[in-house]
Amino acid sequence: MREVAVGVLTRGGAVLACQRRKSALYGLKWEFPGGKLEPGEEPREALDRELKEELGIHVLAAEEFHRQEWIYPDGVQDPERDGAFRVFYFTVGDFSGEVRNRTFEEIRWVSLPELQQLDILEGNREAVALLTERGGDATARLR
Repeated sequence: MREVAVGVLTRGGAVLACQRRKSALYGLKWEFPGGKLEPGEEPREALDRELKEELGIHVLAAEEFHRQEWIYPDGVQDPERDGAFRVFYFTVGDFSGEVRNRTFEEIRWVSLPELQQLDILEGNREAVALLTERGGDATARLR
């Protein structure tokens, strides 16, 4: 099982959504920024590293708000690919630097209703539903 740390960033009531590159696995799906933990790395450390690599920011404050396990069906069908993930979701309460797109097809600040309308990566849909259900309360302290 692969472990992944992702960040939910907000600004003025909007959430940062990132679109995978067309050439990537699950190309053009929308997701939250982040990535796989390296061996021996804690989820919070991976979050820091990944957001620096992907967005050029330094995380100053983050809090885990959700954790889930997800298995992508194509990973089950192909034993060579591990389609099982444990995902650690963090609200990013403060960061330094300007958000810049370094790795995605597109990044976009969207409202929660707009986020629900995007073609979200299956593994992120539960977190999107939780954010929507709470009316953004999971990210309220970020504003």
